[in-house]
Amino acid sequence: MTRQIFLDTETTGLSAADGDRIVEVGCIELDNRRLSGRTLHHYVNPQRSSHPDAVRVHGITDEFLADKPPFSAIADELVEFVRGAEVIIHNAAFDVAFLDAEFTRLGKPKFSALASKVTDSLLMAREMFPGKANSLDALCKRLEVDNSHRELHGALLDAGLLAEVYLRMTRGQGSLVIDEGGSSSGPVRGDERVDLRALALPVLRASDAERAAHEAMLAELDKASGGKTLWRQQGGVPA
Repeated sequence: MTRQIFLDTETTGLSAADGDRIVEVGCIELDNRRLSGRTLHHYVNPQRSSHPDAVRVHGITDEFLADKPPFSAIADELVEFVRGAEVIIHNAAFDVAFLDAEFTRLGKPKFSALASKVTDSLLMAREMFPGKANSLDALCKRLEVDNSHRELHGALLDAGLLAEVYLRMTRGQGSLVIDEGGSSSGPVRGDERVDLRALALPVLRASDAERAAHEAMLAELDKASGGKTLWRQQGGVPA
Protein backbone atom coordinates (compact mmCIF):
# COMPACT_ATOMS: atom_id res chain seq x y z
CA MET A 1 0.00 0.00 0.00
CA THR A 2 1.37 3.42 -0.96
CA ARG A 3 0.45 6.20 1.44
CA GLN A 4 0.86 9.78 0.27
CA ILE A 5 0.26 12.99 2.20
CA PHE A 6 -0.37 16.25 0.35
CA LEU A 7 0.66 19.09 2.66
CA ASP A 8 0.48 22.86 2.62
CA THR A 9 1.17 25.60 5.17
CA GLU A 10 0.38 29.27 5.51
CA THR A 11 2.81 31.51 7.40
CA THR A 12 3.31 34.94 8.97
CA GLY A 13 5.83 35.87 6.27
CA LEU A 14 8.42 34.55 3.85
CA SER A 15 11.44 33.75 6.04
CA ALA A 16 11.60 30.99 8.62
CA ALA A 17 15.23 31.99 9.25
CA ASP A 18 14.08 35.45 10.31
CA GLY A 19 11.51 34.09 12.75
CA ASP A 20 8.36 33.89 10.65
CA ARG A 21 6.02 31.13 11.87
CA ILE A 22 3.33 28.76 10.64
CA VAL A 23 -0.28 29.94 11.05
CA GLU A 24 -2.07 27.06 9.29
CA VAL A 25 -1.27 23.50 8.24
CA GLY A 26 -3.42 21.24 6.08
CA CYS A 27 -2.88 17.63 5.00
CA ILE A 28 -4.86 15.20 2.83
CA GLU A 29 -4.08 11.48 2.72
CA LEU A 30 -4.22 9.20 -0.31
CA ASP A 31 -3.84 5.41 -0.18
CA ASN A 32 -2.90 3.82 -3.50
CA ARG A 33 -3.74 7.12 -5.22
CA ARG A 34 -7.26 7.24 -3.78
CA LEU A 35 -8.68 9.54 -1.12
CA SER A 36 -8.66 7.74 2.22
CA GLY A 37 -10.98 10.25 3.88
CA ARG A 38 -8.33 11.21 6.44
CA THR A 39 -7.32 14.84 6.71
CA LEU A 40 -5.48 16.99 9.23
CA HIS A 41 -6.12 20.70 9.54
CA HIS A 42 -5.15 23.22 12.21
CA TYR A 43 -4.90 26.95 12.59
CA VAL A 44 -1.91 27.83 14.75
CA ASN A 45 -1.18 30.80 17.01
CA PRO A 46 2.26 31.90 15.79
CA GLN A 47 2.89 34.03 18.88
CA ARG A 48 3.87 36.93 16.65
CA SER A 49 2.13 39.20 14.16
CA SER A 50 1.72 38.33 10.50
CA HIS A 51 3.15 40.57 7.82
CA PRO A 52 0.40 42.56 6.05
CA ASP A 53 1.44 41.07 2.69
CA ALA A 54 0.98 37.55 4.12
CA VAL A 55 -2.49 38.43 5.42
CA ARG A 56 -3.43 39.68 1.96
CA VAL A 57 -2.49 36.24 0.58
CA HIS A 58 -4.21 33.99 3.12
CA GLY A 59 -6.63 36.29 4.94
CA ILE A 60 -5.75 34.88 8.38
CA THR A 61 -5.60 37.77 10.83
CA ASP A 62 -3.83 38.05 14.18
CA GLU A 63 -7.22 38.48 15.86
CA PHE A 64 -8.51 35.21 14.39
CA LEU A 65 -5.41 33.33 15.57
CA ALA A 66 -5.39 34.77 19.10
CA ASP A 67 -7.30 31.83 20.66
CA LYS A 68 -5.79 29.09 18.47
CA PRO A 69 -3.31 26.53 19.87
CA PRO A 70 0.45 27.01 19.47
CA PHE A 71 2.38 24.70 17.17
CA SER A 72 3.58 22.70 20.17
CA ALA A 73 -0.01 21.59 20.80
CA ILE A 74 -0.51 20.11 17.33
CA ALA A 75 3.03 18.86 16.61
CA ASP A 76 2.56 15.28 17.82
CA GLU A 77 -0.64 14.85 15.81
CA LEU A 78 1.15 16.10 12.70
CA VAL A 79 4.08 13.73 13.35
CA GLU A 80 1.78 10.71 13.59
CA PHE A 81 -0.22 11.73 10.53
CA VAL A 82 2.85 12.11 8.34
CA ARG A 83 5.17 9.44 9.71
CA GLY A 84 6.34 6.94 7.08
CA ALA A 85 4.37 8.42 4.17
CA GLU A 86 5.56 10.09 1.00
CA VAL A 87 4.83 13.79 1.47
CA ILE A 88 4.09 15.89 -1.61
CA ILE A 89 4.47 19.67 -1.25
CA HIS A 90 4.40 22.43 -3.87
CA ASN A 91 7.66 24.37 -3.44
CA ALA A 92 8.70 21.96 -0.72
CA ALA A 93 11.81 23.89 0.34
CA PHE A 94 9.63 26.72 1.64
CA ASP A 95 7.25 24.61 3.74
CA VAL A 96 9.94 22.22 4.98
CA ALA A 97 12.07 25.15 6.19
CA PHE A 98 9.16 26.37 8.32
CA LEU A 99 8.32 22.89 9.60
CA ASP A 100 11.98 22.21 10.46
CA ALA A 101 12.15 25.49 12.36
CA GLU A 102 9.00 24.64 14.35
CA PHE A 103 10.25 21.14 15.20
CA THR A 104 13.70 22.46 16.15
CA ARG A 105 12.10 24.82 18.66
CA LEU A 106 10.47 21.77 20.24
CA GLY A 107 13.64 19.66 20.21
CA LYS A 108 12.21 17.25 17.67
CA PRO A 109 13.93 15.71 14.59
CA LYS A 110 13.62 17.59 11.32
CA PHE A 111 10.42 17.13 9.36
CA SER A 112 12.06 15.27 6.46
CA ALA A 113 13.13 12.53 8.90
CA LEU A 114 9.46 11.69 9.50
CA ALA A 115 8.55 10.99 5.89
CA SER A 116 9.66 8.11 3.69
CA LYS A 117 10.20 10.73 0.97
CA VAL A 118 9.50 14.41 0.36
CA THR A 119 8.45 15.15 -3.24
CA ASP A 120 8.44 18.70 -4.59
CA SER A 121 5.61 18.99 -7.11
CA LEU A 122 6.94 22.37 -8.26
CA LEU A 123 10.18 20.75 -9.45
CA MET A 124 8.11 18.04 -11.17
CA ALA A 125 6.03 20.69 -12.92
CA ARG A 126 9.10 22.62 -14.07
CA GLU A 127 10.47 19.47 -15.69
CA MET A 128 7.13 18.71 -17.37
CA PHE A 129 6.38 22.30 -18.45
CA PRO A 130 9.73 24.10 -18.89
CA GLY A 131 9.50 27.81 -19.40
CA LYS A 132 5.85 27.90 -18.28
CA ALA A 133 4.23 29.35 -15.16
CA ASN A 134 3.99 26.50 -12.64
CA SER A 135 2.23 28.01 -9.65
CA LEU A 136 -0.62 25.95 -8.25
CA ASP A 137 -3.14 28.27 -9.91
CA ALA A 138 -1.34 27.99 -13.27
CA LEU A 139 -1.27 24.19 -13.03
CA CYS A 140 -4.96 24.06 -12.14
CA LYS A 141 -5.73 26.05 -15.28
CA ARG A 142 -3.41 23.98 -17.49
CA LEU A 143 -4.65 20.62 -16.17
CA GLU A 144 -8.32 21.68 -15.97
CA VAL A 145 -8.63 21.38 -12.20
CA ASP A 146 -11.48 23.55 -10.89
CA ASN A 147 -10.09 26.15 -8.47
CA SER A 148 -12.85 28.71 -8.94
CA HIS A 149 -13.58 28.58 -5.19
CA ARG A 150 -10.00 29.62 -4.32
CA GLU A 151 -10.24 33.34 -3.60
CA LEU A 152 -7.54 33.21 -0.89
CA HIS A 153 -4.81 30.71 -0.12
CA GLY A 154 -5.82 28.10 2.46
CA ALA A 155 -3.71 25.15 3.59
CA LEU A 156 -6.35 22.41 3.41
CA LEU A 157 -7.92 23.76 0.20
CA ASP A 158 -4.51 24.03 -1.46
CA ALA A 159 -3.52 20.53 -0.31
CA GLY A 160 -6.65 19.18 -2.01
CA LEU A 161 -5.97 21.09 -5.22
CA LEU A 162 -2.38 19.85 -5.16
CA ALA A 163 -3.56 16.24 -4.86
CA GLU A 164 -5.77 16.67 -7.92
CA VAL A 165 -2.98 18.38 -9.88
CA TYR A 166 -0.45 15.70 -8.90
CA LEU A 167 -2.70 12.86 -10.01
CA ARG A 168 -3.25 14.54 -13.36
CA MET A 169 0.46 15.21 -13.80
CA THR A 170 1.25 11.58 -13.08
CA ARG A 171 -1.75 10.34 -15.12
CA GLY A 172 -2.81 7.72 -12.62
CA GLN A 173 -6.36 8.92 -12.19
CA GLY A 174 -8.38 11.56 -13.99
CA SER A 175 -10.18 12.90 -10.94
CA LEU A 176 -10.50 12.51 -7.20
CA VAL A 177 -14.29 12.54 -7.52
CA ILE A 178 -15.88 9.33 -6.25
CA ASP A 179 -19.49 8.65 -7.19
CA GLU A 180 -22.12 7.32 -4.77
CA GLY A 181 -21.43 3.74 -5.80
CA GLY A 182 -17.80 4.11 -4.77
CA SER A 183 -16.31 3.99 -8.25
CA SER A 184 -13.78 6.50 -9.49
CA SER A 185 -14.46 8.79 -12.41
CA GLY A 186 -10.86 8.23 -13.55
CA PRO A 187 -9.77 6.28 -16.62
CA VAL A 188 -9.92 2.53 -17.16
CA ARG A 189 -7.51 0.56 -14.98
CA GLY A 190 -4.22 -0.27 -16.60
CA ASP A 191 -4.71 -4.05 -16.27
CA GLU A 192 -7.80 -4.03 -18.53
CA ARG A 193 -6.50 -4.89 -22.02
CA VAL A 194 -8.09 -4.12 -25.37
CA ASP A 195 -6.90 -6.04 -28.47
CA LEU A 196 -6.09 -3.45 -31.14
CA ARG A 197 -4.33 -5.80 -33.58
CA ALA A 198 -7.30 -5.99 -35.95
CA LEU A 199 -7.46 -2.21 -36.39
CA ALA A 200 -5.95 -0.70 -39.55
CA LEU A 201 -4.65 2.68 -38.46
CA PRO A 202 -3.76 5.28 -41.10
CA VAL A 203 -0.34 6.93 -40.91
CA LEU A 204 -0.47 10.70 -41.38
CA ARG A 205 2.83 12.28 -42.42
CA ALA A 206 3.73 15.79 -41.27
CA SER A 207 3.94 18.48 -43.92
CA ASP A 208 7.07 20.62 -44.38
CA ALA A 209 5.33 23.48 -42.59
CA GLU A 210 4.42 21.23 -39.67
CA ARG A 211 8.01 19.95 -39.48
CA ALA A 212 9.29 23.52 -39.36
CA ALA A 213 6.79 24.47 -36.63
CA HIS A 214 7.80 21.39 -34.65
CA GLU A 215 11.49 22.28 -34.95
CA ALA A 216 10.77 25.84 -33.81
CA MET A 217 8.90 24.54 -30.76
CA LEU A 218 11.80 22.22 -29.87
CA ALA A 219 14.23 25.14 -30.14
CA GLU A 220 12.11 27.13 -27.68
CA LEU A 221 12.00 24.17 -25.27
CA ASP A 222 15.77 23.73 -25.57
CA LYS A 223 16.29 27.38 -24.71
CA ALA A 224 13.89 27.27 -21.73
CA SER A 225 15.23 23.99 -20.32
CA GLY A 226 18.94 24.49 -20.98
CA GLY A 227 19.10 21.80 -23.66
CA LYS A 228 17.14 19.16 -21.71
CA THR A 229 14.39 18.51 -24.24
CA LEU A 230 13.57 14.80 -23.89
CA TRP A 231 12.51 14.51 -27.55
CA ARG A 232 16.03 15.37 -28.69
CA GLN A 233 17.72 13.31 -25.96
CA GLN A 234 15.76 10.23 -27.01
CA GLY A 235 16.43 10.75 -30.72
CA GLY A 236 12.87 11.74 -31.66
CA VAL A 237 12.30 12.75 -35.26
CA PRO A 238 9.06 14.37 -36.48
CA ALA A 239 7.21 12.10 -38.88
